[in-house]
Amino acid sequence: MVFAKAADIQNPPSLREQVERSISAAITSGQLEPGELLTVPTLASNFEVSATPVREALLELARRGFLEPVKNKGFRVTDVSDDELESIANIRLLLEPPTMGAIAPGFDEGKEAEMRELADRIQQGAETNDLKLYLECDVEFHARLTDMVENPLLTDMVSDLRTRARLGNLKKMAESGRLATSAAEHYELLDALVAHDAELAEEVMRRHVGHTVGIWAGREES
Repeated sequence: MVFAKAADIQNPPSLREQVERSISAAITSGQLEPGELLTVPTLASNFEVSATPVREALLELARRGFLEPVKNKGFRVTDVSDDELESIANIRLLLEPPTMGAIAPGFDEGKEAEMRELADRIQQGAETNDLKLYLECDVEFHARLTDMVENPLLTDMVSDLRTRARLGNLKKMAESGRLATSAAEHYELLDALVAHDAELAEEVMRRHVGHTVGIWAGREES
């Protein structure tokens, strides 16, 4: 597994966060697969940094559910079961569709251009199978929308749930051939918000959550 060197990552708040972001992206995109063992010495060598920021990053990723500590060995990439995905989806369905419905009536149309640019980049990532681009822009797209309710706790909860749902499963979406379908739903959601249609925004978000979890779990959509 080849990681970007710490010096190549732009504007980092800290070395730990640089390492953490790089590893989490590799896990989410499927470059690091469930069950794969990570060790501090190997990662420190790959990133060309000392062991301390790597160890801190791995501990934080373990706290967030990306990794599981393995005594005297290192950290193993977490495998999320179908049952766990189902549980996460059920919680997301309680939070995300109503949030989009709440945003729609007062959606600032001045935000449309920047959101549509993100949707374009998500679509580009899907069309070129660039999982890194898709992931980065998808995270940013949904984070910006959730931020509009001005509830930091909700934003953090939704972000954490979406991250856990993606663990190692974005690659499954690409392999299913339906990543483009998921990407297109970002346009549908944005159109509903611009139209201030709360009911449609909730419907699109509900469908988006439901079918992506089905793909991640390897199930056909009904």
